[in-house]
Amino acid sequence: MTSSTTQHRASEQGRVLADPTAYADDARLHAALTWLRANEPVAWVDNPPYLPFWAVTKHADIMAIERDNELFVSGPRPLLMPADADEVLKAQREAGIGLRTLIHMDDPHHRKVRVIGADWFRPKAMRDLKVRVDELARRYVDRMREVGPECDFVTEIAVNFPLYVILSLLGLPESDFPRMLKLTQEMFGGDDAEHQRGDTTEDMLAVLADFFNYFAALTASRRANPTEDLASAIANGRIDGEPLSDMDTASYYVIVASAGHDTTKDAISGGLRALIENPDQLARLAADPSLMPTAVEEMIRWSTPVKEFMRTATRDTEVRGVPIAKGESVYLAYVSGNRDEEVFDDPFRFDVARDPNRHVAFGYGVHFCLGAALARMEMNSFFTELVPRLDSIELAGPPELSATTFVGGLKHLPIRYSLR
Repeated sequence: MTSSTTQHRASEQGRVLADPTAYADDARLHAALTWLRANEPVAWVDNPPYLPFWAVTKHADIMAIERDNELFVSGPRPLLMPADADEVLKAQREAGIGLRTLIHMDDPHHRKVRVIGADWFRPKAMRDLKVRVDELARRYVDRMREVGPECDFVTEIAVNFPLYVILSLLGLPESDFPRMLKLTQEMFGGDDAEHQRGDTTEDMLAVLADFFNYFAALTASRRANPTEDLASAIANGRIDGEPLSDMDTASYYVIVASAGHDTTKDAISGGLRALIENPDQLARLAADPSLMPTAVEEMIRWSTPVKEFMRTATRDTEVRGVPIAKGESVYLAYVSGNRDEEVFDDPFRFDVARDPNRHVAFGYGVHFCLGAALARMEMNSFFTELVPRLDSIELAGPPELSATTFVGGLKHLPIRYSLR
């Protein structure tokens, strides 16, 4: 039995999850998710052009599905996409010519591929990198002072700081950074009129082709002349004694180069907005810098840059008593899990001292975000530099969120401020 033959009653509230514009409207999104958690925590959603799915909105259910990575697998539908794009990319992957990143893979292959880049994000590597990240944080806070007293924080600062960190780690030339930024915005902004290259599947495939062409040349270069950077580690990685395929190599680069900075941009800008809109919490953090680690976790929970991943059932099962047939897909609503009233005390309160904070913004289980430690370190370094230097800060215009169903956050955050 599959979702194509099973009849379910579609949830009206659940349709917001298959509407990119909902993620650009916090009030609308959270009203629907709050209703779903209370009334229909496992909801059938049928909203073309997306194929139907089960929306899972409770924290405990999201965690349970992430833990059982044999029952619920990433392939063949790891994230929500229009049906025609789903089919094209699935066919490409089956032919060995399509995007196949870590998020598309399942164990045991996933585990083997993940190891190739894992050492670059372990605690020792983070300690070695911290001096450089602190230096870059200082540079971009200085940049705020130079461009002030007003700026669009997203486009001037939040985009560039983590972009510089991850692309430097990869070893890419600084002259290529604007190109990587543009491609990332086009890939994750495919549903947003400001950032999309176009609104067709062909446009999306053209963006991926541009990524692949760039990284194919990089792979050839690093295999011919290995260097001491992450790009070389990926290019020369081996699985069971064999080199990664060209597509797997390019896909590895794509996920590191794009998600490795764009999600951190979303968390940094979302975190600053939360501090501005909750001045008591900004004052609390300024008075007690030891709260920075918990403040960073709260900013990540609050912004939740990765909105969802999807899993597909490998056999008939159930979630919270709701039957899920083999072949049906579940949508893990991380944004909803991070506002679950059963897990977070007063979940719509931004609290820089929240502890514990068992958010699911980095996922959970075998697919826990490879770069989580780096993102945390970047945010800690940036706000440790910024907060003591702030004399004042306020919004200088309305914040604007991206339309998306996958990765996103603020695309504009106009601010007015005074910096020491």
